[in-house]
Amino acid sequence: MMNDVTQFNAASWFRESHSNGVELGLKELLFYKSKAHLLSLKPRGKVKSAQAGQYLAPHKGRGMEFAEVRQYQYGDDIRAIDWRVTARTGEAHTKLFQEEKERPVFIFCDFSSSMLFGSRLLLKSVLAAHLGALVSWSACQRGDRVGGVVFNDSHHHELKPTARDRGVLALAHQFCALHEQALLQKDRPTSENRFNENLKRLVHLAKPGSLIYLISDFTELNEESFKLLERASRHNEVIGCMVSDPFEHQLPQYSQAIEVSAGEHNWTLPLMDKQFRDSFSQHAADFFNRRLALLQRSGMTLQKYDASLPIELQIMRG
Repeated sequence: MMNDVTQFNAASWFRESHSNGVELGLKELLFYKSKAHLLSLKPRGKVKSAQAGQYLAPHKGRGMEFAEVRQYQYGDDIRAIDWRVTARTGEAHTKLFQEEKERPVFIFCDFSSSMLFGSRLLLKSVLAAHLGALVSWSACQRGDRVGGVVFNDSHHHELKPTARDRGVLALAHQFCALHEQALLQKDRPTSENRFNENLKRLVHLAKPGSLIYLISDFTELNEESFKLLERASRHNEVIGCMVSDPFEHQLPQYSQAIEVSAGEHNWTLPLMDKQFRDSFSQHAADFFNRRLALLQRSGMTLQKYDASLPIELQIMRG
């Protein structure tokens, strides 16, 4: 997917989406309202709580989602009789449905210093905000309430689930505010493991039965992180969205060494050295594979996203 960026007109996309790839504005987050249909937030299984969300309730009843056909029992609604099956079997059969209820959707969006990097189209942090906006608008379209935790290296903001456009816009404003703040302070010292601090806040905020989208590069993972992730996955549907940049996987060939900085870290990369580039790619592959395996151990559904391609194109291309 990393080469797909050459197959679309970046200049045209920047104009259409109101983005410049580095700064974050409300217009580009509103752009994703028209893309909400691209993302399905339909629950992937029965939830473990009877009190939350636009999910399929574990009991059978009259509702939007067909479940099964079984033999008619005394007390069943005669309007639900399946006449075709009844005629074929000679015995009365009833259609059963699973009832839909609303559920809260939480967006955990990471704007820490490691996310403020991009080598081609977008900063990883900007792609994260675009994905968060798309999830939020899709949830709004379903009638779900939207909330979340947005954070950078020094600040965070918690948003309780709110219905309709109001919830999405509140989240979008926090995306813009904390991202701008992150860009201004990217060279300042960071506090210790803001990821875990904010994951604790999210676990406390999310009630059982919620849908949680974790959007990050997951660079600060440790054993405490996995305990928190497992706790979140125990009673919620958790989708981890790992954002990365092509430069983090494979270095391009170049005639001389270059200086690279990300947050407070700086490196000199001898891109003219093929052995160095090959060694970097192998170490990067090992590193990402280990991280993916550890994340999958926590019980979440894992998805990978590339900062060199618009989020909507990645979703459409599967």
